[in-house]
Amino acid sequence: MSDPGNNAGSADRSLGQLVAAATAEMSALVHDEIALAKAEVRQDVKRGVTGSVAFIIAGVLVLFAIPVLSFAAAYGIHYLGLGLAVSFTIVGAAFILLGVLLALFAIAKLKKVKPPEKSIASAKQTAAVLQGVKPHPRPAVTAGASRPAAVGSRPAEKALEKSSVQDKASAVARSST
Repeated sequence: MSDPGNNAGSADRSLGQLVAAATAEMSALVHDEIALAKAEVRQDVKRGVTGSVAFIIAGVLVLFAIPVLSFAAAYGIHYLGLGLAVSFTIVGAAFILLGVLLALFAIAKLKKVKPPEKSIASAKQTAAVLQGVKPHPRPAVTAGASRPAAVGSRPAEKALEKSSVQDKASAVARSST
């Protein structure tokens, strides 16, 4: 951007020209800010995708390692003098025991989950307050009439009375909460 005080003949510019120049500069600034935001988002998305791919590959490698380590544990137990079938049974039983313990832990945590009681109570209270409140009546526009009823007419006066009663009711309901 340029300094407006250094322009030759800047004193000769009219108000319209100054406003047009300011608008053009603001537009350019907004476009530049949008371009900067897009570049930053692209860079963050690239980093996020790269990190996600690396995490997925790490998970796959760990999944491939589990059976290998299971065989290693079973053969390690077999090396201690137990039969091969007994060694694999011990490793399998250890996995089952670990799974059962993890399931019991998950069940205990899930039993502690409760519904959002405060939100439900607030929603019920709001519904109770709003149940008695009706929207302001609007004049009905029929196909032949293009204007609402005149102020001095009987239906318009009834509508005004109803709306003032409803306003008082909603004010009382709001003050009680």
